[in-house]
Formats: sequence, C-alpha cells, structure tokens
Amino acid sequence: MYDLPRLGPDDLPTTDLADPRIHAGYDLTDVWRHLRAEEPVYWQPETAGHPGFWVVTRYDDVASVYKNKEAYTSERGNVLDTLLAGGDSAAGKMLAVTDGPHHSALRTVLNKPFSPRALEVVVRSVRRSTWRLLEEAVERGECDFATDVAAHIPLAAICDLLGVPVCDRGHIIELTSTALSSTDGAPTTESTWTSRNGLLLYFAELAESRREKPYDDIVSLLVGQEVGGRPLSHEEIIFNCYSIIMGGHETTRLAMIGGLQALVEHPAQWEALKSGQVATATAVDEVLRWTTPALHGGRTATQDTFLGDEFIEEGDVVTVWNVSANRDERVFADPDRFDLARTPNKHLSFAHGPHFCIGAHLARQEISAVLEALRAMVRTPVVTGPPQRVFSSFLSGLATLPVTLERDPEYRPGAGPPA
Repeated sequence: MYDLPRLGPDDLPTTDLADPRIHAGYDLTDVWRHLRAEEPVYWQPETAGHPGFWVVTRYDDVASVYKNKEAYTSERGNVLDTLLAGGDSAAGKMLAVTDGPHHSALRTVLNKPFSPRALEVVVRSVRRSTWRLLEEAVERGECDFATDVAAHIPLAAICDLLGVPVCDRGHIIELTSTALSSTDGAPTTESTWTSRNGLLLYFAELAESRREKPYDDIVSLLVGQEVGGRPLSHEEIIFNCYSIIMGGHETTRLAMIGGLQALVEHPAQWEALKSGQVATATAVDEVLRWTTPALHGGRTATQDTFLGDEFIEEGDVVTVWNVSANRDERVFADPDRFDLARTPNKHLSFAHGPHFCIGAHLARQEISAVLEALRAMVRTPVVTGPPQRVFSSFLSGLATLPVTLERDPEYRPGAGPPA
C-alpha cells in the first residue's frame, strides 16, 4: 500500500544517509540488508555539505557502541544534525548529550518521575484521554489519525509531567513537529532553529515562573534540585525540559501512527489483536520494532579503536542505525514480517546501555492505550488516502494518515477504558 521506491546496493555510492529526503522518499530495506551482510561498519563518504561518518548496521555492533562509554561519547552530539555541524550546544548540560558522573547523577533525578509507580496517575489519565480522542474519531468516521489522535496523546502526558498549561499545548505541538523534521521537503536550518529556540524560550519562561511558585511537576523538580552538590543552572533546566518534550512526544507519536498503518496493511495481525490472540504488551514491542521512530543514534570516538574489522580514529563520527539493527536476521526470525506475537523482542528502539530512554515505560503505556482502544471500538480501520511522510535524517514515520474507523457494533459509546 503506497509503497516507496526501493534503493539497493548499487545505489549506495550515490546515497547520502544524512539526507532527510532519502529516508522520506525511499525504502532502504535492501540497503540495510546489504550493509549488514557485506559492510556492517560502513564509511559514508564526505559530501560538499558535510564530513564523512561511520554507519553501523548490525544489532550486536549497535548495542556494543551504545554500551561502550569509554570509547564513544555523546557529548559532541547524539544525532547527525548536530554531529556533522560540529557539536551540540547542550553538551554536558542535557541528559542525552552528557556522560560520566554528571550524567549518572542527573539520570538518577529524572528517573524518579518516570518510574512506573510515579506514573500511575499519568497512565490512568492517558487511557482516559486516548479513549475520548478515539471515540470522537470513530463518531466522525473519518479523521487524520496522525493529527487528530496520535499528536495529542503523548504530548498531553509529557505536558502534564512538565506542568505545561493546556492553553499552551497547541503551540508546543507546532514547535515539536518542526524542530527535527518537516512535512514539505528537507527541513531548513532556519526552520528547525526557529522551532528549537521557540521551545527553549518557552521553557525558560516556565522555569522562571516555577522559581516564583513551584508546583508538583518536573520543571519545579529541576528548579529546586541539586545535582552533584550544586543547583542546576538555568541552561541545564531548559535543555532538559526540551529533551523531555522532544523525546516524549515525537517518537511515540510516530510509533502510534506507523502501528495503525501496519495493522491496516496486515489484516491477519489486526484480527489477532482484535480477537485477543496476542497480548497487548507483546504487540506494543512489535509496533516499536517495526516502526523504529528514531532511525539512528550518534556518538564520537574518544580514542582509536576497532569496530568489527574497521579501524575507528579518535574524533570520528559513529552513527548506529536502530532501523537496521531492528531488522537484523541474526537476532530476529523473519525480521521483515510484522508479527504482534513476536517473542523475545529485544528491539533497540529505546537505544541501549547508559542512555536507554528514561520514558520507555510511559511510551509503552501510551501505545498500549491506543491499541486497547482501537481493539475495543473499531471493527475495521481503513486508510483512505496516501499518507505523508516526515522529512528527517533522525525521525522516521508519517506526518499524516487519513483513515476511516468503522465502529464496532458491540462497543457501547461512553463506556470508557476498563478499570
């Protein structure tokens, strides 16, 4: 359904994996398969627009780089955009691009509000809001699942945790959706810079208001917290708020959208979900593996080292491609099959090692809420038009997904989620 043109090994010499248009416009399945088999640690040559970088595609190698904090650092950036531009201004201040003792101390602080126990109230709220959004969509019959449903679920949860007022959330959606990607071609430096700075400015103002009047939210926690024996700086607070909103919204939203698309394209799997043949938790992990919303992670080598048979020099940019690792035939049986009953399913969609996503539990609960609501309310989902993909070298997924959601005649509107 609406298949993308496929690139193969012969196209590799002219394929720039840092180009958002490649990931939005082509199916790279054959490229990843070739690289895993023949060139698992591949050098992407420099272009007129950026320096060269290493491309790591096998599951075990990807996991190894994620875990090896001695040989690879995230403090010069963790995605291609910043790595190839010379570094990340938030390095050493934002959890995602901080290593060593400060990373450990900051992670300990941020783990607390994201623990399963601390999130119980938020998860109940997520289930209620998901049920309401889907009931409204089913009542209308037709909707854009991406913008009418999926965009609001993770954003509401993260905004609740950060204490973002409801009246500001439409503005936050606009900024997060354009900070790392676009819907109309490769994102421009100007547009992403404007969106990112808009988010930073917003959280700078929110942090100031929390200094004057703290609430029970993460911004207030950061404002009043000491890490390593000192208060967090204003920059550290706003950079970490930015990281939480981006990490908690975009990737989960894209997983939800891609998950529904996959269910439409694989009717037997929809029936397995609908009938209860597969456990929701198992289905969630297959949606995460299949969609892999974060295409890659990035590191910089801190020393000369070998990865596989390749010599990595100190200072080299090393990118690890989750999208390839999650289809590695050495780890996943029949990896190009969407199988909601797949187990074990140790995908790398949340990364691995010291930088494993702190929001993994919340993301799983949000996707679970969507699958449960779809199963209860919808008899048959149908995609009614060509979806539109996001343009990004980091994010993968759909910006739009027009659908018809036919109501299940056994569902009683207003029943709400099961207790």
